Amino acid sequence: MGRSLFARKPLSLLLEELHGEDRLRRVLGPVQLTALGVGCIIGTGIFVLTGRAAHDTTGPALMLSFVVAGTACIFAALCYAEFASMVPVAGSAYTYAYATLGELFAWIIGWDLILEYSVSAATVAHGWSHYFQDFIGIFGIKIPHVLSNAPFDYDPALGHLVATGMWFDLPAVVITAIVTWILVIGIRESASFNAVMVIIKLAIVFFVIAVGAFYVDPKNWQPFAPYGFTGISFFGHTLFGQAGKGGEPLGMLAGAGIIFFAYIGFDSVSTHAEEARKPQRDVPIGIIVSLVLCTVLYIAVAAILTGMVRYDKINIDAPVSDAFRQIGLPWAQFLVSLGAVAGITSVLLVLMLSQPRVLLAMARDGLVPSSFFGAVHDRFRTPWKSTILTGVFVAILSGLLPLRILADLTNIGTLLAFVMVCAAVMIMRRTHPEAERPFRCPAGSVIPIFGILTCLMLMFALPAENWWRLGIWLAVGFVLYFSYGRYHSVLAKMDLRGNRSK
Repeated sequence: MGRSLFARKPLSLLLEELHGEDRLRRVLGPVQLTALGVGCIIGTGIFVLTGRAAHDTTGPALMLSFVVAGTACIFAALCYAEFASMVPVAGSAYTYAYATLGELFAWIIGWDLILEYSVSAATVAHGWSHYFQDFIGIFGIKIPHVLSNAPFDYDPALGHLVATGMWFDLPAVVITAIVTWILVIGIRESASFNAVMVIIKLAIVFFVIAVGAFYVDPKNWQPFAPYGFTGISFFGHTLFGQAGKGGEPLGMLAGAGIIFFAYIGFDSVSTHAEEARKPQRDVPIGIIVSLVLCTVLYIAVAAILTGMVRYDKINIDAPVSDAFRQIGLPWAQFLVSLGAVAGITSVLLVLMLSQPRVLLAMARDGLVPSSFFGAVHDRFRTPWKSTILTGVFVAILSGLLPLRILADLTNIGTLLAFVMVCAAVMIMRRTHPEAERPFRCPAGSVIPIFGILTCLMLMFALPAENWWRLGIWLAVGFVLYFSYGRYHSVLAKMDLRGNRSK
């Protein structure tokens, strides 16, 4: 049993899957892959999470939080790029873990990725709803109050959950349904739609930087780090820095853990390696270019936002557009809200595009029912059943859970995935030194080790309840694995030479 639990999927078998009948269509080039990365990265981080992190956790030191989070992501991104060039199949970190750490760890990371993408998408849909309501509010249109937000929220001033008096977030549910329909149609149409959204939101981001720079008051950057430069806790006990009323860590490092969510777009690029025309070359380009570009833009917008409005006056739901309202530029508020609606739509699209690809990889391995999660539409060549299920799940989460809970839950799952990918790179180099690596992560083992350490540091910067939520999610995953996946695993039915058992 021990051997099968930690049995590794042969690299040759992974490459063999590229020629299977249920292979996805190769239609994405480097520009489209980079656009998918930018489409997922630029959006929620700039238009939503900047407000929450600056207001509650960091103050103007948010600029440094983006530097720290971006640095951790660069380490992980280089590791992702090496793997994606070696194994250009669907599944991302799940596939990499299966080839290096074994089936049980692959299940853990796959189950973790489901949490990452689903909850991320719900967070984004929730943020989209607020900007959409801000946009139509300019014209005096309002969504009925009981349908405008989640039924409860976390109040950092009180340190506990409070009722909002609302039923559910209707706009978040509607946009999730629309994006689900687009994704079922096909990857080419989805990528084209995303490219248009990326152009619009990049134009708005540059507008925010160019126009907002004239309204920056350096006094708003004082104090620069009102909550300090640290913010490290260990299971609810703050080790370095201040703590909020709910026991959550505060400070620049704590802020890096919160806004880390905004960087997961490069991760989604690797999930589309099977749909890239030249994955060995194009996927590393898409990962690295999208991450570097977006990190620079994040830092610039954080500087502008906290310079335009004092950190404790920032609106946490629609921070950027509301900042222009506060300085007396309603026409700019209109443009920013419109751009944010378009930009966040593309983030939602890429996140919901990625999760079914992870489920598809798990279905091919027999760890989840292949008749459902492995079904590829005859005409559209998309995993349509799992795409619809993903849409239903995201709609429920985004309609009922508040932004603060969704964002934190996403971060810890993402960071765990990055830790395992960084470790997997070092293991693969030792177990398969002969494997072709069109892209190789530089500096030997230094980059993977730094990636592991920085991601672990950010995990401990998150509030303790996130560890409990992650533990519960993983416990549910173990139950599913040992009751279904363990007995239906394709690898478990193969002999040591990689041939199916007779």
